[in-house]
Amino acid sequence: MGEIPNVRTGWGFDAHRFSGSGPLLLAGVTVDDDRGLEGTSDADAVAHAVCDALLGASAQGDIGTHFPSSDPRSIDADSMELLGVVSAMIHDRGWRVGNVDVTVVSESVRVAPHREAMRLNLARVLGLDVETVSVKATTTDGMGSIGADEGIAATAVTTLYR
Repeated sequence: MGEIPNVRTGWGFDAHRFSGSGPLLLAGVTVDDDRGLEGTSDADAVAHAVCDALLGASAQGDIGTHFPSSDPRSIDADSMELLGVVSAMIHDRGWRVGNVDVTVVSESVRVAPHREAMRLNLARVLGLDVETVSVKATTTDGMGSIGADEGIAATAVTTLYR
Protein backbone atom coordinates (compact mmCIF):
# COMPACT_ATOMS: atom_id res chain seq x y z
CA MET A 1 0.00 0.00 0.00
CA GLY A 2 1.59 3.25 -1.15
CA GLU A 3 1.30 6.78 0.08
CA ILE A 4 -1.86 8.69 -0.89
CA PRO A 5 -0.94 11.34 -3.47
CA ASN A 6 -1.30 15.00 -2.54
CA VAL A 7 -2.81 15.87 -5.94
CA ARG A 8 -5.71 14.11 -7.63
CA THR A 9 -7.67 14.62 -10.83
CA GLY A 10 -11.37 13.89 -11.26
CA TRP A 11 -13.55 13.70 -14.36
CA GLY A 12 -17.32 14.10 -14.48
CA PHE A 13 -19.99 13.74 -17.13
CA ASP A 14 -23.71 14.46 -17.26
CA ALA A 15 -26.34 14.57 -20.01
CA HIS A 16 -30.03 15.46 -20.09
CA ARG A 17 -32.79 15.52 -22.71
CA PHE A 18 -34.51 18.79 -23.50
CA SER A 19 -37.98 19.29 -22.06
CA GLY A 20 -40.74 21.56 -23.24
CA SER A 21 -40.56 23.98 -20.35
CA GLY A 22 -37.77 26.17 -19.05
CA PRO A 23 -35.69 27.50 -17.68
CA LEU A 24 -32.50 25.75 -18.76
CA LEU A 25 -29.85 26.21 -16.08
CA LEU A 26 -26.12 25.71 -16.51
CA ALA A 27 -23.89 26.42 -13.50
CA GLY A 28 -26.94 28.07 -11.94
CA VAL A 29 -27.31 30.54 -14.83
CA THR A 30 -30.47 30.68 -16.93
CA VAL A 31 -29.30 30.18 -20.52
CA ASP A 32 -32.76 29.59 -22.05
CA ASP A 33 -36.10 30.71 -20.61
CA ASP A 34 -38.31 28.65 -22.93
CA ARG A 35 -36.63 25.25 -23.00
CA GLY A 36 -35.43 23.22 -20.04
CA LEU A 37 -33.87 19.85 -19.33
CA GLU A 38 -35.54 16.73 -17.98
CA GLY A 39 -34.35 15.57 -14.59
CA THR A 40 -35.29 14.87 -11.01
CA SER A 41 -33.50 18.00 -9.80
CA ASP A 42 -33.19 21.23 -11.79
CA ALA A 43 -31.13 19.16 -14.29
CA ASP A 44 -28.13 21.53 -14.26
CA ALA A 45 -25.74 19.36 -16.28
CA VAL A 46 -22.72 21.57 -15.53
CA ALA A 47 -23.24 21.43 -11.75
CA HIS A 48 -23.78 17.65 -11.96
CA ALA A 49 -20.61 17.07 -13.99
CA VAL A 50 -18.55 19.18 -11.56
CA CYS A 51 -20.04 17.28 -8.59
CA ASP A 52 -19.04 13.97 -10.15
CA ALA A 53 -15.53 15.21 -10.94
CA LEU A 54 -15.02 16.37 -7.34
CA LEU A 55 -16.49 13.20 -5.87
CA GLY A 56 -14.39 11.05 -8.19
CA ALA A 57 -11.14 12.84 -7.38
CA SER A 58 -11.81 12.47 -3.65
CA ALA A 59 -12.92 8.81 -4.04
CA GLN A 60 -16.39 9.46 -2.62
CA GLY A 61 -18.56 7.83 -5.28
CA ASP A 62 -20.85 9.79 -7.57
CA ILE A 63 -23.72 12.26 -7.40
CA GLY A 64 -26.32 9.47 -7.54
CA THR A 65 -24.80 7.86 -4.44
CA HIS A 66 -25.20 11.03 -2.37
CA PHE A 67 -28.34 12.50 -3.97
CA PRO A 68 -30.33 9.58 -5.44
CA SER A 69 -33.31 10.27 -7.70
CA SER A 70 -35.36 8.02 -5.41
CA ASP A 71 -34.93 10.47 -2.51
CA PRO A 72 -37.87 12.92 -2.38
CA ARG A 73 -35.40 15.67 -1.38
CA SER A 74 -33.87 15.37 -4.86
CA ILE A 75 -37.08 16.52 -6.58
CA ASP A 76 -36.49 19.99 -8.02
CA ALA A 77 -33.27 20.29 -5.97
CA ASP A 78 -31.02 23.27 -6.69
CA SER A 79 -27.94 21.66 -8.22
CA MET A 80 -25.66 24.54 -7.23
CA GLU A 81 -26.67 23.92 -3.61
CA LEU A 82 -25.78 20.25 -4.12
CA LEU A 83 -22.41 21.37 -5.48
CA GLY A 84 -21.91 23.37 -2.29
CA VAL A 85 -22.61 20.24 -0.23
CA VAL A 86 -20.11 18.25 -2.32
CA SER A 87 -17.52 21.02 -1.90
CA ALA A 88 -17.94 20.82 1.88
CA MET A 89 -17.61 17.02 1.73
CA ILE A 90 -14.25 17.16 -0.02
CA HIS A 91 -13.01 19.91 2.28
CA ASP A 92 -13.96 17.75 5.27
CA ARG A 93 -11.59 15.10 3.91
CA GLY A 94 -8.74 17.60 3.70
CA TRP A 95 -8.93 18.33 -0.04
CA ARG A 96 -8.96 21.73 -1.74
CA VAL A 97 -9.99 22.46 -5.32
CA GLY A 98 -7.15 23.66 -7.52
CA ASN A 99 -9.12 24.25 -10.69
CA VAL A 100 -12.25 23.33 -12.62
CA ASP A 101 -12.50 22.96 -16.40
CA VAL A 102 -15.99 22.48 -17.91
CA THR A 103 -17.09 21.74 -21.48
CA VAL A 104 -20.75 22.03 -22.49
CA VAL A 105 -21.67 19.92 -25.54
CA SER A 106 -24.74 21.21 -27.38
CA GLU A 107 -25.88 21.85 -30.90
CA SER A 108 -28.05 24.86 -30.10
CA VAL A 109 -27.40 26.20 -26.58
CA ARG A 110 -25.10 29.21 -26.75
CA VAL A 111 -22.70 29.32 -23.80
CA ALA A 112 -20.59 32.35 -24.80
CA PRO A 113 -23.11 35.00 -23.65
CA HIS A 114 -23.30 33.30 -20.23
CA ARG A 115 -19.71 32.09 -19.81
CA GLU A 116 -18.56 34.73 -17.30
CA ALA A 117 -21.66 34.38 -15.12
CA MET A 118 -21.19 30.60 -15.13
CA ARG A 119 -17.53 30.94 -14.15
CA LEU A 120 -18.41 33.37 -11.37
CA ASN A 121 -21.14 31.09 -9.99
CA LEU A 122 -18.88 28.04 -9.95
CA ALA A 123 -16.04 30.03 -8.36
CA ARG A 124 -18.36 31.43 -5.69
CA VAL A 125 -19.84 28.06 -4.69
CA LEU A 126 -16.43 26.34 -4.68
CA GLY A 127 -14.61 29.19 -2.93
CA LEU A 128 -12.22 29.68 -5.84
CA ASP A 129 -10.66 32.57 -7.68
CA VAL A 130 -12.55 32.90 -10.98
CA GLU A 131 -9.20 32.61 -12.80
CA THR A 132 -9.12 28.92 -11.82
CA VAL A 133 -12.48 28.15 -13.45
CA SER A 134 -12.85 27.53 -17.18
CA VAL A 135 -16.14 27.10 -19.09
CA LYS A 136 -16.18 26.36 -22.78
CA ALA A 137 -18.51 24.80 -25.33
CA THR A 138 -18.51 22.66 -28.43
CA THR A 139 -20.94 20.90 -30.75
CA THR A 140 -20.98 17.41 -32.24
CA ASP A 141 -21.35 18.81 -35.77
CA GLY A 142 -24.73 17.14 -36.12
CA MET A 143 -23.67 13.67 -34.98
CA GLY A 144 -25.73 11.59 -32.55
CA SER A 145 -28.54 12.58 -30.22
CA ILE A 146 -26.84 15.79 -29.12
CA GLY A 147 -26.21 16.68 -32.75
CA ALA A 148 -29.91 16.07 -33.43
CA ASP A 149 -30.55 18.65 -30.66
CA GLU A 150 -32.32 16.18 -28.37
CA GLY A 151 -30.36 17.34 -25.32
CA ILE A 152 -27.02 18.49 -23.99
CA ALA A 153 -24.05 17.07 -22.13
CA ALA A 154 -21.37 18.52 -19.91
CA THR A 155 -17.95 17.26 -18.89
CA ALA A 156 -15.78 18.56 -16.07
CA VAL A 157 -12.20 18.00 -14.96
CA THR A 158 -11.05 19.06 -11.51
CA THR A 159 -7.75 18.99 -9.67
CA LEU A 160 -7.69 18.54 -5.92
CA TYR A 161 -4.73 19.02 -3.61
CA ARG A 162 -4.02 18.61 0.11
